Amino acid sequence: MPESGDKGRRRFLNFVLGAGSLTFLSAVTYPVLKYLTPPDTGAESGNETVSAGKVNDLALNSGKIVKFGNQPAIVIRRQDNEVKAFLAVCTHLGCTVQYMPADRVIWCACHNGKYDLNGINISGPPPRPLTPLKVNIQNDEIFISREA
Repeated sequence: MPESGDKGRRRFLNFVLGAGSLTFLSAVTYPVLKYLTPPDTGAESGNETVSAGKVNDLALNSGKIVKFGNQPAIVIRRQDNEVKAFLAVCTHLGCTVQYMPADRVIWCACHNGKYDLNGINISGPPPRPLTPLKVNIQNDEIFISREA
């Protein structure tokens, strides 16, 4: 017949063992769940508007890469002064594209993919056009956002 001191000691050991097991499971489960949950990015929600700089800082027939959320965007000022913007991610393998002013094409250096100034794939392996972005010019400043 166990004495009352044994019951108290057994209860204490069960409490310590249960608390330790719960702490261990929490320490293992939380990082795994955090790893599996995608990070929140503003650009993915479609509500983000990003400044791409002043219009006059971008010469005619030139382009530049700006950060748009967690992806690069390319802003191009065409020869006719129209400003266009696209996600600068090649639709073939996800490489960053760049503007080639001599040929007036958007070029992907990975596999020589080419897009016209409307983002349409014209040669090389890219299977789809570039994702267009909405351009808004206010007070000589270029703002880009996702199209609705």
